[in-house]
Amino acid sequence: MPWTSPLVEKYKIQYGSGLDAQTYLGQNYFNVDRSLIPDILRLLRDEEQFDYCVDITAAHYPKREKQFDVVWILYSFPRNQRMRVKTQIADGASIPSSVSIWPTANWLEREIYDMFGIQFDGHPDLKRILLPDGWKGFPLRKDYDILQQDKEWVQINLGIESGQ
Repeated sequence: MPWTSPLVEKYKIQYGSGLDAQTYLGQNYFNVDRSLIPDILRLLRDEEQFDYCVDITAAHYPKREKQFDVVWILYSFPRNQRMRVKTQIADGASIPSSVSIWPTANWLEREIYDMFGIQFDGHPDLKRILLPDGWKGFPLRKDYDILQQDKEWVQINLGIESGQ
């Protein structure tokens, strides 16, 4: 369902078709064009008091042209309000880092990189955070063959047969 509020109207006037506001089961979110991400996130922090980046996550939809959703879950302590900002990107495309806006985004973006392979432009140290450096592929992509990767990694790095 469409989300209507003074906050939504303010940003729709400013960004027009680059921003769409929806609500689902009481959860409010902005769908924004990838190019608007740094501006929208900074404005939400500075002007709207969304001072806490709760999480950043992604989802993979391999049949879509823009295969990935990247979602920021934000919270405002002064407002006692939560919202999400979502954008879509194509496989191989990058997205601006939000570490300069919320330093806690550092590890969250690294996890998305590690699990999905999404690159964050301007990230201070974008490298794997959960998996070993030599790991091939990105396990949370829906087209990833985890059993094959596990067998290869265990054989190469441990010199034994995998129990999978």
